[in-house]
Amino acid sequence: MTHRFPLRVYYEDTDFSGAVYHASYLRFMERARTEMLRDAGLNQQEIFAGLHGAAFGFAVRRMKIDFLKPARMDDALIVSTTLVELRGAALEMHQEVARGEELLVAADVTIACIAGGRAIRLPQWVRERLEK
Repeated sequence: MTHRFPLRVYYEDTDFSGAVYHASYLRFMERARTEMLRDAGLNQQEIFAGLHGAAFGFAVRRMKIDFLKPARMDDALIVSTTLVELRGAALEMHQEVARGEELLVAADVTIACIAGGRAIRLPQWVRERLEK
C-alpha cells in the first residue's frame, strides 16, 4: 500500500539559504505517516485514549534517511509512504519526498507499537486495517 500526501514548502520550513531545513523533512514524513494511518481507519486520539481496548501509541524506533536534493520555498511536494512489512511489534515503512518526478529524500522507517514505555505486539484490529 502506498499513500501519497501533498504539501507545500513554507518559509518556516527553510534555513537561511531558502532550502528546506533537514529536520523539516522529518515533520513532513510524520504528517504523511499520520495521514496514511488515518486513511486506514486508525485514529490516533482514539488509540491513545484506549477506545478500542488497551491504550497504546506509535513511536519512531529507527530511521535511515538519504538527503538527495534540496527542496525550496514554495515547492509543491509529494510524500509517498509505503508499508513494507508488519512485524510483531513494529511497522516497516519506506518514505520518499519528491518534487514532481524528482526524488529529493528517501527514508526507511521502523515504527514501534508501544504502551507503558515498552514495545507491545500490534493489536489484531490494527493489523487488519493496515493489511487492507
